[in-house]
Amino acid sequence: MKADHPDDAARRIAKLERINAALMAHVERNMDQQGGAYSLFQTAIILEGRVRSRTEELTGLMYSLERSNAALVAAKEEAETANRSKTRFLAAAGHDLLQPLNAARLSASALSDMPLSPEALAMSGQVERGLQTIEDLIKTLLDISKLDAGIVRPIIHPVALADLLGGIAASFMPMAERKGLRLAVRCPELRVDSDPILLRRILQNLVSNAVRYTSRGGVLIAARRRDQACRIEIIDTGCGIEESERHLVFEEFYRGGREGDEGEPGLGLGLSIVQRMATALDHALTLNSRPGHGTRMSLTVPIGTSPIEPVAGPTPIATRLTGARVLIVENDPATADALTRLLRNWDADVSAHRDLASVGEYVSAGRPPPDVLILDYHLDNGACGLDVATYLRGVTRADLPAIVTTADHSAAIEADVARLGAELMHKPIKPAQLRALLTHLLG
Repeated sequence: MKADHPDDAARRIAKLERINAALMAHVERNMDQQGGAYSLFQTAIILEGRVRSRTEELTGLMYSLERSNAALVAAKEEAETANRSKTRFLAAAGHDLLQPLNAARLSASALSDMPLSPEALAMSGQVERGLQTIEDLIKTLLDISKLDAGIVRPIIHPVALADLLGGIAASFMPMAERKGLRLAVRCPELRVDSDPILLRRILQNLVSNAVRYTSRGGVLIAARRRDQACRIEIIDTGCGIEESERHLVFEEFYRGGREGDEGEPGLGLGLSIVQRMATALDHALTLNSRPGHGTRMSLTVPIGTSPIEPVAGPTPIATRLTGARVLIVENDPATADALTRLLRNWDADVSAHRDLASVGEYVSAGRPPPDVLILDYHLDNGACGLDVATYLRGVTRADLPAIVTTADHSAAIEADVARLGAELMHKPIKPAQLRALLTHLLG
């Protein structure tokens, strides 16, 4: 075999080296590609794990949020149920508390009509004032409960503001004169849109506070038009309210250490219920005060555009009821006894009964028909005093005047009494109002 020439051998070696280098480069490229794909695969696995983890975390948060929302809804429903239960409890308790309070007030009034020593008369007056305070407290707590529960629904009507403010000023004038205070009203002829009853109560509370906590100077009730609204202001020259106390005066039972008439602090509920009523009416209520100089309470009410509804006139002046035949139906013995004593002190001829059956016996006995009826709405065993009025009117064939008494302030009862054409009087009965109403019905 012929040996290769050295040059040929060198060329062959060079060629083999190039082939080897090309193969090595190809292998390296393949390995790099495989390594990149593996890296991408690993990255994809890592990212997938992270996505799964975040998804699980978000799912957990969503479940937690759903549970929290469900818990909030349940808590809200529980709070609303508790609020309704509280309102029903207070209404029931208020009715039960007002019943004996009614009897006590009637008895105290009857006692004061009797010939007593000056000391006994003074004690009787203290008892009546104490009973009045208890009554005010119970009624205010009931009102606050109803406002908080949303039971009170304002009924908006046009109101003649000058007449309303004039009537409120007239009712507080004796109290102001007794303290040596000036009480003035400045109001143009305006009509505003509001609930007449709630608006009156707001202003009565504000004027009462102003007169109560003012010892010298006076109180001004002023109304000023501001574009399409009217700003009603009660301005006094009283002791004023410290800035640190102004955010507290609308809280329940806060009295700030101030003393009113006869050195006694108020109940601390007046401004609390005022704020609630103003909120229910959407009337802005603001307070400005300078300690030692006085206070300005402002209530902003929209100007009315509808015709003015007539405002109720003053209560008729009472006269004696000598010989008037009054038939009472009252299932509470203490109240019936106190009411009977009070009416007999007014020289009325009184016949007291517990239920309709007793009234039927009264009619069967041939007794003369009554001149006026005083009927408790809620009688024993679910009976209603209105049935007594219907029965007696049928028997006598006369439209006998009737006064229906109740401690329940519901609108349904008001509607029932109105349909009967009777007068409604809420317990505890105020003797002066009862006497005035009886005189009016018998006149």
